[in-house]
Amino acid sequence: MPLPPRTTRRAAVAAIALIAATCGTLPVAQAAPAAGVRQDFNGDGYEDLAVAAPAASVGGKAKAGYVAVLYGSRNALTTTGRKVFTQNTAGVPGTAEAGDGFGSALSTADLDRDGYPDLVIGVSGEDTSAGADAGLVEVVWGGPGGLAGGMSLASGKAYDKLGSQGQLTAGDIGDDGSPDVVTVANLHDLRILKGPFTRGGSHGGEELVPDRYDSRVLDLATGDVNGDGRTDVVGAENDGDEFDARRVVYWLGNGAGLDPFTLVYDIDGAGLQGGESLDVGDVNRDGYDDIVVGRAIDGYDSDLDTHLAKGGRIGWIPGTADGPDGVRAQFLNQDSPGVPGTAEKGDRFGTDVRLGDVDGDGYLDVLTGVPGEDIGSVADAGAVVVLSGRADGLTGVGSHQVVTQDTTGVPGSAERGDAFGAAVHLGDANGDGLADVAVGAPGENADAGYVWSFRSRASYVAEPGGVPLPATVVAPGGGTTAFGNTLLGTTAAGARLGTGFAY
Repeated sequence: MPLPPRTTRRAAVAAIALIAATCGTLPVAQAAPAAGVRQDFNGDGYEDLAVAAPAASVGGKAKAGYVAVLYGSRNALTTTGRKVFTQNTAGVPGTAEAGDGFGSALSTADLDRDGYPDLVIGVSGEDTSAGADAGLVEVVWGGPGGLAGGMSLASGKAYDKLGSQGQLTAGDIGDDGSPDVVTVANLHDLRILKGPFTRGGSHGGEELVPDRYDSRVLDLATGDVNGDGRTDVVGAENDGDEFDARRVVYWLGNGAGLDPFTLVYDIDGAGLQGGESLDVGDVNRDGYDDIVVGRAIDGYDSDLDTHLAKGGRIGWIPGTADGPDGVRAQFLNQDSPGVPGTAEKGDRFGTDVRLGDVDGDGYLDVLTGVPGEDIGSVADAGAVVVLSGRADGLTGVGSHQVVTQDTTGVPGSAERGDAFGAAVHLGDANGDGLADVAVGAPGENADAGYVWSFRSRASYVAEPGGVPLPATVVAPGGGTTAFGNTLLGTTAAGARLGTGFAY
């Protein structure tokens, strides 16, 4: 049956070793965010959650789009003080218009260097003086009272769709202490908006890093993949002429900007088959950031060249002093040992991969969605899975149990087309040092959309040799926040809330 409207709810939540939490020692609220807390917009020491509904109607304008923000607290996300931002919100540039797609992409960075992360928002359908669907990138400023005010950072050319999904990230590209915004021009060229940014509208200029191929950028992330202390950019692309052809590329930072991109090669010397979603982080704790890439599509000609393509797969590409090593890449699908479920065509395992330490063992785990998963006879109800990071890389061994809307304690029930897991997120909402899990189901309630946030906990048993592994992964207790358009006061019809999260 449909999921009823509700606000914060504590339940016996079955949760991926992540859900059902013990909080440990709680931090004291502080004047500015702690180091490494990327999404603490109001500086209280708890990470916040920004989630997009770019297809939502605003003021009667179809697909104008909105972004909802819930703030963290000692008891995880709270619905108190929640905010909804549109282009009709005071201080946000522009006006809500049909097809704008406000929230088409989201990222975070402290652009004005005031100690509070800011929310960077793509508006890919915005029409400007340059022409139709030129697109915009905007910022809403963080501060002690939360997010408020903003300005436009850049606009595109006609049909550029600047700020499209997957084509927005941030990082200190010039390694000068000022975060930069990275977006995409011409579908494949990196367009870098350089910091420092001021609220008066100035910034450090722009740089265009062209791609010599007619590719299409599907996702971007920043990190340090060769351990030289400089910020690199990693991209998932597809060939402009072949929908199903995937590759992984990276641009190494050189201290002033970025070198031309390099392709990640496989053991045969060909371009490694990549995917649509990726994240970057040091999974095996060797000092080099790794690339984790999800390839959710299957059933195409490229399956013939793609190991474990059935139902979707996840690849782990280790970083080295020479950059990402595609020869040593490891791959998993739902038929791999220890991974919950069974690989079936159309499952879309590997949708929206995210990295974070869910269980507190010191290694980054991988959260991914399986929005095409059938639950019994219910088609495309969806699921989420966490894979365990370890010293030997990414493995199905010790992986956490799959979680669906039919898991005991999870609000709602699995229904056809919910697409639970179409977007996922990891962030420490209650300040206990563990990455909490958020899940979007944009198909819930006839495409109105819904969002769940589950609190994580640490739990281990020791296998022979003393290696810690997660213990029982479905356990009672913990806190869950679940919300939809009723709580937010937004138009539900076709909103597809939970389409994407800020990173």
